[in-house]
Amino acid sequence: MDIPIPTGTEVLERERLSRRQGSQLTTTNLVGRWRLHQLWSKAQAQPNPTTAALLRSLKASLSIDAGATADDALTVRNSVQLGALQLCFSGHGQLRGARPLLEFWFTELALKLGRQTLWRQAITRQPEPRRRPFFALIARTGNADSGWLLARGRGGGLALWVLDPEP
Repeated sequence: MDIPIPTGTEVLERERLSRRQGSQLTTTNLVGRWRLHQLWSKAQAQPNPTTAALLRSLKASLSIDAGATADDALTVRNSVQLGALQLCFSGHGQLRGARPLLEFWFTELALKLGRQTLWRQAITRQPEPRRRPFFALIARTGNADSGWLLARGRGGGLALWVLDPEP
């Protein structure tokens, strides 16, 4: 990989800086397909290589697309894949606050085999807005074609995704 990946200490320092100054990330910085690269447990400087390796082997990804207008919600997809079999949660998201938070909610779960959808289920029960999952966005490096994204999830873990150049 030709993108320099930060160490655990650098990740925690970036997070401290983001808490003080905000990350200034916008929708434009987030659009793309992100492959999970590394995970850190809550308040740990050492990554969790076993869990990250398992999720990488399952091609865990986060896809974010912008809405048609500035007021539209983002489209958010979270998926894992084993061979041609893919489990995909899809829904919407929005940025909130100065840090900001990427708040999201899923509206559909689908199981696909290649391009064929085997099963699809609407997710009708939605959490209250203050209980929705989120990523506190910490930092993003690179450009529209490469780089990484660092965020802390609602559960307290840190995740680093690398932008996938393949659509």
